[in-house]
Amino acid sequence: MRTLATLQLPDTGTVTLNGVNIAEDPNVMRRTLGYLPQDFGVYPRMSAVALLDHMAILKGIADNSERKTQVDSLLKEVNLWGKRHSAVSTYSGGQRQRFGVAQALLGDPKVLIVDEPTAGLDPLERQRFLNLLSEAAEDRIIILSTHIVDDVRDLCLDMAIMGDGEIVARGAPEDLIAKIDGQVWRKQVDKGEVETLRENHQVLKTQIQKGGVTVSVLAGKAPTGFKKAAPDLEDAYFAHLNRFV
Repeated sequence: MRTLATLQLPDTGTVTLNGVNIAEDPNVMRRTLGYLPQDFGVYPRMSAVALLDHMAILKGIADNSERKTQVDSLLKEVNLWGKRHSAVSTYSGGQRQRFGVAQALLGDPKVLIVDEPTAGLDPLERQRFLNLLSEAAEDRIIILSTHIVDDVRDLCLDMAIMGDGEIVARGAPEDLIAKIDGQVWRKQVDKGEVETLRENHQVLKTQIQKGGVTVSVLAGKAPTGFKKAAPDLEDAYFAHLNRFV
């Protein structure tokens, strides 16, 4: 994600935007980019409205009236208007992420890169954040990296699964699920049986539950004692990540 944001050069390969190599001309990306990294620092004593105004200046929004209009509008959009005079360093994790969205949207970028945005958020803040991204995606490209499969299911029209630095699968979430439809089987077993199943089957995932372990496997026909299950995006993720399909 840092390479896409022009913060580091690629070791190999190239990234192009509209046919231009961004390593050779990073301003092509920077002029149209909003970036929300996984972690970002803030000035500890600066209020949200002052910090966002400062960031707007750094983004080249020189006109005072235009800058105030954007800052006020974005703080309202991310539901931080009531806390605009509070220091961002005092915000909760979810509030900080919403502030991060506001700073990323300064200048109305056409490409928004968001890195692990919901890590550590409680369910309510996660849903608020996902709603913000959904609204932002109406008129721009959003590139989202996450290890939380539900984020992809709830947000993305197109996804890529990466393993060992390579894209191992790409497509619409529903298409990747369809590839394994009719091939996912589940069974609850004793914990001691799990290792034997791993040795003899393509195990997608295990889930410890009351009474044992629920094991999901990928197979063309039902293994003994297993029942067919409707695949979900997590099944598709593990199937492609482990190169079972």
